[in-house]
Amino acid sequence: MRKQYALTLAAVLAGATAAQAQTPLLVTRIADDGEGSLRAAMNAATQNDRASQIVMTVSDDIVIDRSLVYTGEAPLEIIGNGQRVRSDANTDLLVSANGGDLAIRDLTFEGPGRFNVLKRGDVDGQTPGKGIFVDVREDQTGVVELSLTNVSVKGVANHGIHVSDCTLADDCGGGAGGAGAGSPASLRIQLDNVSVDGVGNGTFDADGLRADERGAGDIHVSANDSAFARVGADGLELDEGQAGSIHSTIIRTAFIDNGPYCNPDVLAEYMPHAPEGEFEDGAMQPADIPSAVTGTPDDNCFEREVSLYDSGSVEEYEIGLDLDDGIDYDEADAGDLNLTMVESTISGNYDEGVDMDEAGAGAGNLRYINTLAYGNRDDGFKVSEEDAGGIDGAAIGSVSRDNGGVGIVFEEADGGDLGVRIGAVHTVNNDDGDDTGLELVQEDAGNGVAELVDSRIEDGMDVEGVRVSR
Repeated sequence: MRKQYALTLAAVLAGATAAQAQTPLLVTRIADDGEGSLRAAMNAATQNDRASQIVMTVSDDIVIDRSLVYTGEAPLEIIGNGQRVRSDANTDLLVSANGGDLAIRDLTFEGPGRFNVLKRGDVDGQTPGKGIFVDVREDQTGVVELSLTNVSVKGVANHGIHVSDCTLADDCGGGAGGAGAGSPASLRIQLDNVSVDGVGNGTFDADGLRADERGAGDIHVSANDSAFARVGADGLELDEGQAGSIHSTIIRTAFIDNGPYCNPDVLAEYMPHAPEGEFEDGAMQPADIPSAVTGTPDDNCFEREVSLYDSGSVEEYEIGLDLDDGIDYDEADAGDLNLTMVESTISGNYDEGVDMDEAGAGAGNLRYINTLAYGNRDDGFKVSEEDAGGIDGAAIGSVSRDNGGVGIVFEEADGGDLGVRIGAVHTVNNDDGDDTGLELVQEDAGNGVAELVDSRIEDGMDVEGVRVSR
């Protein structure tokens, strides 16, 4: 992480853009309320019908006891002085409640922390707090922008950063499927030297950064020199649930030890004696397998999947913990999923390191360049395309080692084509090295082609329906 530099008021005024030509709103006191406070400046910004700029002239921490809320629709910029905005309350710290663009620099947002599955932030009538929350209006058009520079978010029970274009709000849920509706607007999120650490440990499925996009808009995310660590669920999750694409560039960014909310050390005692089984037709009836797990610190943590034969008997079942990934994208419907990762690290995450899922007519376009995945509990890098679209993928100069699943997976599960280039890649000791270094799959009518150049796949390859040239 780069050193944070405090901006002087003179430099801020000299660099003010035309859109911010009106006099900046100054924060001159660290009090939670009253004249000169950050809260008063945000309330004043709400009254403007054009862009506002708030400048901190104080440097000590600002302690709040309730959410800082901006309800304006015009852009708002907040320029800190390297201090913390912190709260001992389980509450959202800063909210743009009406879809106003938000730019923040040189600030840390810190909640009370100490949350876990045994000390949740969503029980006894509590609503788990977020760090920075942008809520998009249902009629919003154009592009909604969130820009963070030299910003840290810590210790909140819920998402560290949440941008929501979904009418179901927090019930929108993670993953593909398109639940809820959304505005026609697109989302653009820019992160530079941002740290999200120890958030999302007070409620199920709370991420470091979550963007929910429904309706026709796209998601654009750029993260540079940033880090997502010890997040309860996914470090970074993007959910594009309907028409629209994901466009994402990740450079020199780390995803470390994310996904532990459903802690196996705590919840293993609640697992059934036989958590999985596979049977011949007629040998096992649904009433005779373990039921859904209940009575635990959080029952949401337990996944139960059952497959039946046409006769109604059980073919197989599995019960497991819902652990999460370093980075997780889900794109459904007609849009594409585009990701380029450069010089990044994905390590120690409780499920996949990188988990990309594309469904619908769109394609998956993935590039992993000089990027390292190691010590993740499942696959290091995984992309799966489920419908008519194809995959255009590349892994160049990257390493995937010591992961609990496959090192690198490119899977096309329907009629689209798969084209992959693997260059100067090293895989070793993934899932004990049994043909799990590289998995290339084309399951249906499309063509599968892969080029393997100057690479060491020490732990073997699993290839299905793909022609590999060397």
